[in-house]
Amino acid sequence: MGEQKFEGRRLRSRDWFEPADKGGFIHRSWMKNQGYPDHVFDGRPVIGICNTWSELTPCNGHFRKIAEHVKRGVYEAGGFPLEFPVMSLGENLMRPTAMLFRNLASMDVEETIRANPLDGVILLVGCDKTTPACLMGAASCDLPTLAISGGAMLNGKFRGEEIGSGTNVWKFSEEVRSGAMPLCDFQEAESCMSRSTGHCMTMGTASTMASVVESLGVGMPMNAAIPAVDARRYSLAHMAGRRIVEMVHEDLRLSRILTREAFENAVRVVGAIGGSTNAVIHLLAIAGRIGVKFELDDWDRLGQGVPCLVNLMPSGRYLMEDFYYAGGVPAVIRELGDLIHRDALTVNGRTIGENTAEAPCWNREVIMPFDRPFAPQGGIAVLRGNLSPDGAVIKPSAATPELMQHRGRAVVFETIEDLHARIDDPDLDIDETCVMVLKNCGPKGYPGMAEVGNMPLPPKLLKRGITDMVRISDARMSGTAYGTVVLHVAPEAAAGGTLALVENGDFIELDVAGRRLHLDVSDDELARRRERWQPPAMAHQRGYYKLYTDHVMQANHGADLDFLVGSSGVEVTRESH
Repeated sequence: MGEQKFEGRRLRSRDWFEPADKGGFIHRSWMKNQGYPDHVFDGRPVIGICNTWSELTPCNGHFRKIAEHVKRGVYEAGGFPLEFPVMSLGENLMRPTAMLFRNLASMDVEETIRANPLDGVILLVGCDKTTPACLMGAASCDLPTLAISGGAMLNGKFRGEEIGSGTNVWKFSEEVRSGAMPLCDFQEAESCMSRSTGHCMTMGTASTMASVVESLGVGMPMNAAIPAVDARRYSLAHMAGRRIVEMVHEDLRLSRILTREAFENAVRVVGAIGGSTNAVIHLLAIAGRIGVKFELDDWDRLGQGVPCLVNLMPSGRYLMEDFYYAGGVPAVIRELGDLIHRDALTVNGRTIGENTAEAPCWNREVIMPFDRPFAPQGGIAVLRGNLSPDGAVIKPSAATPELMQHRGRAVVFETIEDLHARIDDPDLDIDETCVMVLKNCGPKGYPGMAEVGNMPLPPKLLKRGITDMVRISDARMSGTAYGTVVLHVAPEAAAGGTLALVENGDFIELDVAGRRLHLDVSDDELARRRERWQPPAMAHQRGYYKLYTDHVMQANHGADLDFLVGSSGVEVTRESH
């Protein structure tokens, strides 16, 4: 067996495939039953292709084909590609929420990488939680790593109009509840919205996280925006396969890419694209794994002064297919100018500044110039006060300007079941000046912090033409959703946060400009309420549910499990036989 060394380094896969003893025999022989010849074990880099394909995750349903194109590139560059599955997180089918399993999937990714003879990794990511889960797991190992997003579906088409996944679901659903849209039309729109493989084509969480992959430097240029079914998506996969072999030669590890500067770049890109609030939690968790100091308040500080440049649903009009044709993330980064750390290194070996220096914009209705933005404020605002001492977030570009400063009477829903049971009641004591409050939907309370923060409005208000109200919860919301929705209140209600103490009739003040969220109840009264408060019973007392609820951190720390913060590298000293 030959041995290939790289600048004095020994590839870790050699510990499996080089020895001429019983262990080496076992490792090589069983691999050969798949038809691999002797020469693939000759010292070439072994590249793991981490595939989140699943028929239960329709956003990622085309990943087998992407993986085949990656393999072509790996072989072409002299590597040995080996595909492996990990837990796939489908946003639209998993109950109670895919977010509950993000950390579990990250453990799957981490331990699979560490336990196997891999020198570099390609992450195939797409649907909302598959991207952060794979990045979190890979960050805890710190091998040369490159991520490929699966791309968005083609634009939805319904009766001569473009419709967007998620965004139009919420819109049409409210129209049905108000009586403005017949149910038969609602059902017809299903096939019109989802007409190709790929993830949501709005600037929801999947598209946001694909843009984050690119702005962090972990993905190749144009990774985010190429449609899932466009042949150029497969060409990118082929070139990524070639590049990961070069990264192993260069020992270009994830820790050299995921620097503090990279996270700052990602925050500003999220603001400029009008990205999902879910990116807040995911980036906090990824930073915790790679060991970069990055906090919730950084989102507010770095996002100030960043306008929303991209006119995409849910904040705007267009969709991801249009975003690609207009120039994609490189055009946005170029437009941000000095707000971007242009010397940040990316996986293609060039800096992000070099990658975007000449990036064109082909449609100024989709990607607007910095001095004439789509919306003046595109970042995420972090709110604090006695109702959210550890922070809460709101997305100004998706909110109603007139509600950004508001004082209203609280209408409280103790659980999601309580909301569903009462929201359609015509006798519900609520009007458009009220503040809807939803409890026990945070990391521990749901469990898993579901996307239920964009509470549906009462039909009796919808019928009067009311389309938005201030809504506050410890939950998340879909990146495809919109409205004046305060999310991620920390500490959550189930952990004893002030949110747990809110009662019907209390007055709440929201002041986004002042970054304030205040419950107008005296400290003495809150203390009396706290003495009476009892934590909710946890529904599950075994298995992963219990592990999760015992160890999950709050939203302001990324909702990761406390024992997963940091990394363990890839060193494995013991043989398996």
